[in-house]
Amino acid sequence: MNEALPVSRRVDHGIAKLMPDVDRERAWLLTVDGAPQSYVDLDDPAHLEFEYARRLAHAVDCAADEGEPLDVLHLGGGAMTLPRYVAATRPGSRQVVVEADHGLLALVTDHLPLPGTADITVHADDARGWLEKAPACSVDVLIADVFGGSRVPAQLTSREYAGAARRVLRPGGLYAANLADGAPFAFLRSQLANFAAEFEELALVAEPAVLRGRRFGNAILLASHHPLDLAGLARRSASDAFPARVEHGRELRRLIGDAEPVGDGDAVASPEPPEGAFGIG
Repeated sequence: MNEALPVSRRVDHGIAKLMPDVDRERAWLLTVDGAPQSYVDLDDPAHLEFEYARRLAHAVDCAADEGEPLDVLHLGGGAMTLPRYVAATRPGSRQVVVEADHGLLALVTDHLPLPGTADITVHADDARGWLEKAPACSVDVLIADVFGGSRVPAQLTSREYAGAARRVLRPGGLYAANLADGAPFAFLRSQLANFAAEFEELALVAEPAVLRGRRFGNAILLASHHPLDLAGLARRSASDAFPARVEHGRELRRLIGDAEPVGDGDAVASPEPPEGAFGIG
C-alpha cells in the first residue's frame, strides 16, 4: 500500500495543504495558510472530526425525518465535508455547492473526488451573487460556511443577506451558518439581530465556554419560519465530545439585547480570531 503524502498548493486565497490522518487510512485535513478548514474521511463521510461540522450536521439531521432526501444549498465548499455527509445520510438529496476559490476547488477535485453516485453540483462563484440569483423557494436547507481566510466576509453579514437567504428557502426551510466570535459578541449579536428581523425562529448552538465569553470560538446560527427541533438539537449537541448548548427564546433575546440589524452599507467582516484560536497541533 502506498503511503499517503501531504499535498501543498497555492490557491486563490493562500497556501492550501492536504495532510493525511495517520489514524484513518483515507482521511485528510485541509488547511489554508495554517488554519484548519475541513476534515474528510473518504471511506466514512459520516465521520465528522470538527465540532462545528458536527453541529451543522445535527441541524441537518433535525431538519426532516431520518433519511428523507433534501435540496441543499451550500455556500462555501472547502473539502465538501457537509455535502458528503448529506449524500451519505440522505441518499437522493440534490445539492449545490458554491465555492469562490477556484484553486481550492481544483485541489479538492484532484485529490478528494466526490462520490460518483451523489447528486452534487459544484460552482466556482461568489456566494452572495449566487444566492441573489437563485430561484425563490428552491431549497430545504441553506448551509453557510464561508470564510475569507479566518473571517466571514462583510457581504454575508448584513440584513439584506439574511433576506436573500429567506427568499430562497422553502416554507419550513432551515438556514444554518457557521460563525465565530468572542465576548462582548458585537458581531454575533448583530447577526442574530439580522436574522431575527427576517425569520420567526432562531437558535444558537455553541460550547458553554464560548457563550460565557471565556474564549473565542464557533457558534452555529439557525433560522427558520418553522419551529426548530430544539430537543433533538440539544440531545445531539450534548452528546458530543465537546458538548454544546442550544440557546433559544428568552436567553437568545437577552444575548441580542439592544443590537440592531446591520445594512449592507455598514456590514463588516467577522472579527479576526486571536492567535492560536483555531490552530492545529
